[in-house]
Amino acid sequence: MQTMNLKILLPFGIFSEKDGVLRITAESRAGSFGLLPHRLDCVASLVPGILSFETEEAGEICLAVDEGILVKTGSYVRVSVRNAIGGTDLARLREAVEQQFMRLDEQEKSVRSVLAKLESGFVRRFAAFHHE
Repeated sequence: MQTMNLKILLPFGIFSEKDGVLRITAESRAGSFGLLPHRLDCVASLVPGILSFETEEAGEICLAVDEGILVKTGSYVRVSVRNAIGGTDLARLREAVEQQFMRLDEQEKSVRSVLAKLESGFVRRFAAFHHE
């Protein structure tokens, strides 16, 4: 039986690495999609949601993941996300996605807005200084 090697990467390290993965399910902007070992190589942009995978010895494992990217090359699947939370209770994982990851997106938007205002103020002052 053909299997996959799954590695989930975070900005600061490896969250999980599993051999013998039979199938993977993830979420993109277009909806949920599945990967089997014989699927063609692909790249997908992930949205905050549930990533699940199945191994013969552990059964189905579900993780809450933040936005990121999934790359399948041969039998290797690499998932790089900003944050991940492990667990088996889907209701709690879905709640974690909604509370933590979505809230972080709102905070990030607020920080970006403040930075854009600071940058535009700096550019205006620099231009005024340059004309003097």
